Amino acid sequence: MIICVPVQEDRGLDSPVSAHFGSAPAFVLADTETRTVTAIGNSNAHHAHGMCQPLAALSGHTFDAVVVGGIGAGALGKLQAAGITVYRSTGGTVAEVIEAVGTGVMQVMTLQGACGGHHGCH
Repeated sequence: MIICVPVQEDRGLDSPVSAHFGSAPAFVLADTETRTVTAIGNSNAHHAHGMCQPLAALSGHTFDAVVVGGIGAGALGKLQAAGITVYRSTGGTVAEVIEAVGTGVMQVMTLQGACGGHHGCH
């Protein structure tokens, strides 16, 4: 499975998970089987609330799921509409996310769990 993880900075498997999807400086695409990672800069990191374009920022890349600390309802809806499962992360690193996905303990994100704004959302 290929998962997309918003990160604070690219450190490969040791990349720290970002608290918010749309404003993360970068994304890491991680293959949960081979543990290989590819970093992608987020050209859409600076945007007005509700104007996140997650699929545009990740255009041309294929992934099965997103693991996030926080995400706005609009971005969550766009990802879900594209058939991408969104899981809630409790932080940590990309390596820890891969382990959690592998054990099946990740919670699927719902619209009720989405953020109302960029501040205080985790």
